[in-house]
Amino acid sequence: MTALTSTPTSHSSPSSPFARAARMEWIKLRSLRSTAWALLLTVTGMVAVGVVTMAHTKAPSPAKAAVFDPTNNVLAGVALGQLVVGVLGVLVVTGEYSCGSIRSTLAAVPDRRTMLAAKAAVYGTVTLVVGEAVALVTFFAGRAALADGVPRPGIGDPGVLRAVLLAGAYLSLVGLLGIGIGALTRHTASAIAALVGVTFVLPAVIGGLSGPTVAKFFPTMIAGNSLAVAKPVADMLTPWTGFAVLCLYVAVTLGAGARLLAHRDA
Repeated sequence: MTALTSTPTSHSSPSSPFARAARMEWIKLRSLRSTAWALLLTVTGMVAVGVVTMAHTKAPSPAKAAVFDPTNNVLAGVALGQLVVGVLGVLVVTGEYSCGSIRSTLAAVPDRRTMLAAKAAVYGTVTLVVGEAVALVTFFAGRAALADGVPRPGIGDPGVLRAVLLAGAYLSLVGLLGIGIGALTRHTASAIAALVGVTFVLPAVIGGLSGPTVAKFFPTMIAGNSLAVAKPVADMLTPWTGFAVLCLYVAVTLGAGARLLAHRDA
């Protein structure tokens, strides 16, 4: 008589391709020294700019008291933070193409749309957490630096918490824009040039030529005059409209980047 033996099999279901890709992207992101240094620069730079700006903020005259918005002043460092976070987002994609490691990534994750979605999800989550944390820290540190006699904004004042939280979310959105632009160009220098052009150069040029009519739709103008304000600014987008426009920019850029990645050679 022959004894029949059975080998136990594992019934644990494997993780989804997206989950595996996201885990791989998280390992890569946290293992790079540039990630920690860039995020540290974002935190220290934003806090320093906010504190210095608030320390030099003077009490408004009676004529300007109604439009005085110290919340906008304390969040001035967002301009620096967006540059660092955006450039790092570009490098998350283009860095792999410049060193050739993209072939190993695509061997592990053949679906390029999944790869890009994982990069965006991981980097977007990290920058959202960092952005919200640094925005809150900057607000309280800058508030403490105000001179006596200058009205101090409270986190519970109308529009203040919304302005602080949207400023933090803005950093994450710019980081995602960097990833999308990096996927579109796959070249570090051109992607950074495009990012800087859209966020800094074009708004200044167009704003100088036509005023806020067109310039108000550019990311930096939305951040400084729509998101990071407790009081509405004339001729600018409302906070939630500006936020919706930025989300649309991110969706279009990432969608176009994913489409091009899927149809081009590595």
